[in-house]
Amino acid sequence: MRALKVLVLADALAGGLSAAAAQLSSAPTPAVTVGSQYSTTHVYVAPADFDRFVTSFVATFGGKPSKQAVVTVTPTPSRTLWQPVQSPVGNLSVFGYETPVPYSFGSERTGYLVTDIDAAVQAARDDGAAVIVSPFTDPIGRDVIIQWPGRVNMQLYWHTTLPRLGPLLTVPENRVYVSGDRADAFIRDFAAFSHGAVTSDDAAAPGVEIGRAGEAYRRVRIESAFGKVAVLVTDGHLPWPYGRELAGYEVSSVQDTLARATAAGAKILVAPYTADRRVSAMVEFPGGYIAEIHAAAPP
Repeated sequence: MRALKVLVLADALAGGLSAAAAQLSSAPTPAVTVGSQYSTTHVYVAPADFDRFVTSFVATFGGKPSKQAVVTVTPTPSRTLWQPVQSPVGNLSVFGYETPVPYSFGSERTGYLVTDIDAAVQAARDDGAAVIVSPFTDPIGRDVIIQWPGRVNMQLYWHTTLPRLGPLLTVPENRVYVSGDRADAFIRDFAAFSHGAVTSDDAAAPGVEIGRAGEAYRRVRIESAFGKVAVLVTDGHLPWPYGRELAGYEVSSVQDTLARATAAGAKILVAPYTADRRVSAMVEFPGGYIAEIHAAAPP
């Protein structure tokens, strides 16, 4: 009888501990965001195309580039041209490697500035991300590369001295393509990590947005202090150039922006079309960077 009571007590304690652990694991992770103006799209171009790309992007969207430098921004030996570019519709980190690019750099699509790199790494892990490049030191701070469900790679930054940037005129969309198998996991985990909110979940979005007019697909939009994310859930049957763009930029006029882009050496890949109360198009800048451009459609 005594042994039975001990077993019952042990089971009760184990059950209580399991419940407590479940409550602890479901508790929100700390917010580590700084602001959408500190989120950068990572653009990799050949050194020969570097200046042409930066000049074309700034001529199209406005803004200004910071000073160009030659740096090592990986934990293993490498050498790259690097230049931050500020624009009113979204900021870039532009890389032009003079050496082979170490794995897995180039696979990360964005860099998010965080308040504390160690807290951010722990929060990302707790919210379902894998760390694929452990934290390392760069010339201005520390970095890490993480991967979310759906093989969505992002870089997190912490700067020794916090930069001072004004707010953006419009916040760009990080355009993430994921399969139906992993979409819900990515949406849940990234929204938890970013302390973001799903602002729309359209199970029958117009397929013209992914190059498949007359069909439908699922599109989910998330907003947080990191910025905006458009999650495009597809079967992978995507015509060129869909899936190759990293960001969507909101402008006041698509036609005027395209005129500036083409005058600055960019190519129109997808002519303007209207869907979801937007006029949208796609362009390719010198060096191969592809971007979506959109504006509110006339009423």
